Amino acid sequence: MSTEPLVLQTQDARGVITLTLNRPQAFNSLSEAMIEALQTALHRVADDPAARVVVIAAAGKAFCAGHDLKEMRAEPSMGYYERLFTQCGRMMMSIQKLPVPVIARVHGIATAAGCQLVAMCDLAVAAREAKFAVSGVNLGLFCSTPGVALSRNLHRKAAFEMLVTGGFISAEEACEKGLVNRVVDATELDAEVEKLVAVIAAKPHVALALGKALFYRQLEGGIEAAYADAARTMACNMMDGAALEGVQAFIEKRPPDWKT
Repeated sequence: MSTEPLVLQTQDARGVITLTLNRPQAFNSLSEAMIEALQTALHRVADDPAARVVVIAAAGKAFCAGHDLKEMRAEPSMGYYERLFTQCGRMMMSIQKLPVPVIARVHGIATAAGCQLVAMCDLAVAAREAKFAVSGVNLGLFCSTPGVALSRNLHRKAAFEMLVTGGFISAEEACEKGLVNRVVDATELDAEVEKLVAVIAAKPHVALALGKALFYRQLEGGIEAAYADAARTMACNMMDGAALEGVQAFIEKRPPDWKT
């Protein structure tokens, strides 16, 4: 057995954190240990005031092949499966709850819970040869939990088609359907991710944190509640020093001098 960490973490001077799934021999499938390792890493990011952007990447030939089916079959009980999927759902929600944007760097395949992981990230950049599927239905297991994330990224009929057919879609199709933001040649993948990272890392942290939280809250509520929430959030944002400086800089026609 490998003694290397299941999730590798690096951080640069800008506060850009890269979490690399490191189970390449198993196509980075989400074993219980992998889910726990990723959860722990996400907790560290949440507690890090220097964090500005997170990139989730993967070692080896694939991004993530979903749950570890061999491990799942080793303990076939209702209690175990409920704990496993609850654990995974909690980890996925931790991505959305982070106060910084999270970008998926996708190559190879992203299937089932691996596709769910891409959908739960705020942004995604994919290599042209990447493929996506929620293929559990092919094994008699409807990808219900991946469906939660998928249905919040794609139009309903597109999401449902993926869920009931279990078929793969290309990176270009994933981009057209809204699962990923950008598709590039594999040799350009890191550079394209960096383009997004550089733009985001230059923005005020408080504005991004407030905005991300609001973005997801308003999606889950009615439009009147969403506008009321958005108004409160923007008022709070405007009281922050970074926003006040940004507006003043615009008025004075100069670059903003952001301290954070």
